[in-house]
Amino acid sequence: MNPILTQHPTTDPAIILQLRDRQYAAELIATALLRFDFFSWLQENEGTTEEAAAKYFQCENRPFDVLLTLCRAYGFITGGADGLSLTGMGKEHLVEGSPWYLGPYYTPMRDTPIVRTYLHVLGTGKPGNWRAKDTGADWHDSMREPAFAKEFTGLMNCRGLLLGQKLAESITPFLGERTRLLDIGGGSGIYSATLCAAHPQLSATVFEQAPVDRIARSEVGRHGLEDRISVKTGDMFLDEWPEAEIILLSNVLHDWDIPQVREIIIRAAKSLVPDGLLIIHDAFIDDDKCGPVEIAEYSALLMNITQGKCYSVAEYAGILAPLGFEIGSFNPTISKRGFVTAIKK
Repeated sequence: MNPILTQHPTTDPAIILQLRDRQYAAELIATALLRFDFFSWLQENEGTTEEAAAKYFQCENRPFDVLLTLCRAYGFITGGADGLSLTGMGKEHLVEGSPWYLGPYYTPMRDTPIVRTYLHVLGTGKPGNWRAKDTGADWHDSMREPAFAKEFTGLMNCRGLLLGQKLAESITPFLGERTRLLDIGGGSGIYSATLCAAHPQLSATVFEQAPVDRIARSEVGRHGLEDRISVKTGDMFLDEWPEAEIILLSNVLHDWDIPQVREIIIRAAKSLVPDGLLIIHDAFIDDDKCGPVEIAEYSALLMNITQGKCYSVAEYAGILAPLGFEIGSFNPTISKRGFVTAIKK
């Protein structure tokens, strides 16, 4: 087994991840500020509902929810579904006509490719082109191209070692006697590798579509874990999942909108044996959707390039509970990430 799997860093590189994760957040605020004049409108429509605001600006619910979450996290607005209001900072600095209005400071962002993409995403609910290019596919379609899949999987793999090792350590009290792990959308297999390295009783199956499946097989071999980790090729929405005692959804659900999230969890419920363990490992928005700031910023990135966003525990619970899952609490790990467990009853 590759010794790197059992070595652990002594520091938390949260800020390094955050610098990349927040790269689109300023453009989302610029979109609201300069292309919608959202804050001036809210000043004149104090107490408006989220639904009414989304309808007025002709925005789809998922991306508009991300925008409102980011604005709350930054302290620009307050309130929830029943009514939105500007904060003092929002009134003084984001409303046109205020002597301290800072809109002109954002003018250089007004027509950037990312702002144009946000207009598309907010209006249609569909992801923009990868890296805000004028031509090209979105992230989901791009992952079917071998060169892109290799690049992006490598990007996730370097982060996955760090996050996977901490997940493997933190999940220990929840595993019990369970031994069979199914890693859905497991990418390079790094999370299966770190879990198996930390827990000798585990064997794993990484479920991935082509061409990522070939990358996963190569990485599993590089880690010397071929005898404990297999790779099954398939589309998680179309193909049958193997039976499992543990299902890991690591950084998977945040790529999808609520209907697809529900479908994935329904499939997990069918695949898990009774008393099976579901692990949702991800970046989580607070239930009140007021933060954390770092995750609200990351959600803005995800909303731009995928069909998803960062979800709250409450949003997942609303899907899990009707399916008969017993839902655990949020468990923080490292770099503002964490996991939630659910037991199939």
